Amino acid sequence: MRKTTLRLLIALVAVITTASCSHRDSYADLLNAETRSVNAFLADNKVVDTVPEDSKFEVGENAPFYRIDADGNVYMQVLYIGTDDKAEYNDQIFFRFMRYNLYNYHDGDLGVGAGNAEDFSYPSTSFRFSNFSMPSSTQWGSAIQLPLNYLPVDSEVNLVIKSQLGVSDEIANVIPYLYKVRYYRPQI
Repeated sequence: MRKTTLRLLIALVAVITTASCSHRDSYADLLNAETRSVNAFLADNKVVDTVPEDSKFEVGENAPFYRIDADGNVYMQVLYIGTDDKAEYNDQIFFRFMRYNLYNYHDGDLGVGAGNAEDFSYPSTSFRFSNFSMPSSTQWGSAIQLPLNYLPVDSEVNLVIKSQLGVSDEIANVIPYLYKVRYYRPQI
């Protein structure tokens, strides 16, 4: 009797597992869909595969998107080059952003964005530059900090960020985003 119950329980678990898996995309399928969405967005923009050696970026809404990581997970368009100094290890950097889900991108339209760039009653967000032992730095992923390796703190950029380098709580969702980010130092 006990063996029969155990076999029925195993069979039930197998049926439930098979049924639940058959209706979901695999992680590889999700990554492929993410790549297609990013490529669709970048196809409508000028793209440069490397950062200029002298860090002399083209600037503005028509500037190219520069690939700023070796794996093609992050692309940066420089909207404004600031005049402040560059960030140093553990500097507290604040930023305001709007982000757009690139799955919603169609025919040049990004859809509705979300973030704290337009609502100043929403608190600023911050991280400690290059200090990934701090939760405030890791929660936003490493991509949000990459532009500060090339630009002064008070710069503004558009970033295409694939999920692997995005917000840590969202990696499993495999959603690529376009972020419009403005960096600044704390007000003293």
